[in-house]
Amino acid sequence: MTGTLVRTPTRAWRMLVLGVLAQAAGTMLVSTPAYLIPLLHLERGVPLAAAGALAAAPTIGMVATLVAWGHLADRYGERWVIAGGLALTAVLALAASAMSDIVAFGVLLAFAGGASASVNSASGRIVVGWFPRERRGTAMGIRQMSQPLGVAAAALIVPGLAELGGMAAPLVVAAAATGVLAVLCAIGIANPPRPAAAAARPAAVHPYRGSGFLLRIHAVSVLLVVPQFLLSTFGMVWLVAGLAWDAAAAGALIAVSQFVGAFGRIAVGALSDRLGSRVRVLRWVAVSGVVVMAVLAIVAAVAWSIPAAIVLVIASTVTVADNGLAFTSVAEAAGPGWSGKALGIQNTGQFLAASAVGPAMGALITAVGFPIAFALTALLPLASLPLIPRDDVHAE
Repeated sequence: MTGTLVRTPTRAWRMLVLGVLAQAAGTMLVSTPAYLIPLLHLERGVPLAAAGALAAAPTIGMVATLVAWGHLADRYGERWVIAGGLALTAVLALAASAMSDIVAFGVLLAFAGGASASVNSASGRIVVGWFPRERRGTAMGIRQMSQPLGVAAAALIVPGLAELGGMAAPLVVAAAATGVLAVLCAIGIANPPRPAAAAARPAAVHPYRGSGFLLRIHAVSVLLVVPQFLLSTFGMVWLVAGLAWDAAAAGALIAVSQFVGAFGRIAVGALSDRLGSRVRVLRWVAVSGVVVMAVLAIVAAVAWSIPAAIVLVIASTVTVADNGLAFTSVAEAAGPGWSGKALGIQNTGQFLAASAVGPAMGALITAVGFPIAFALTALLPLASLPLIPRDDVHAE
């Protein structure tokens, strides 16, 4: 089955643009501590595992709040959930920038991450609510490009700002970005129309009962998110500490890899629209993840600098490609009355795994080195293959 050409409301594109910008601003804040690791580890002597734990602090905060934000979006709509969450993020990021104590700094980062989680579930609902099914894969791919774009912005901005102004300067910039987007979203976002059939259906209908589809997609996403966060958290550290790259050049390469990955998400989303299947394309992405992580382990073992750069860009592109597919599958299977909560659960599982990546992979890299860590990570997309459902599910 292939998708057919369907007219998309003009307003939908405005909502998508605002959702992308809001998510990118929140992701830049969440990603900022990862790009402080070279400063903490190489210049201040903070152990790699401890620096990784600090990088995971915003993600830990997100884990604690994602389902709650999703419930609020289901109940009250997307507009004020996104705008209010971003405004709170800006305030907390400013507070963190003023902290000299590393523990207080990490705690405030966790709270800021928790506030930024408002965008994750609510902006996904906007895509599902405003775009027809035949265009959702592409639209969600565009929406999901906000995350690598936010990471890319952090990779470009944070190292230079941290060198000039310490750990506070990047957080002031992140606070400004989330504050501006809070205002724009409050003005420009409109909650999507609710289908009559969905409005008439009891909210108590539980999409997790009678089918394992959602749980299987959640599990697959948890496995596939580890390579993604391994590369976004430690890719720059590998280039600097393992291959003796200059920090600015390494940050630029990470930014390039994130930009390429952003457009890769759009491509796989469009492909899923064309084929009429999210899970088939998701399976192809998982297979590709096994291959690229294995190849990355090889080039890391022989320390080939230029091939390493090329493979890192490819691996970063492949390992982020599954997110939009899984997000769209979850929202479509859950239906309008449950999509916020289901997307919150989806993100909670992913960010629980992502929270462990910093300290766990930092310790693993310290113990066995980058090549073996990359090789072991290739086993995770391999393990996801039997869990990917054969067919898509639509609750509408």
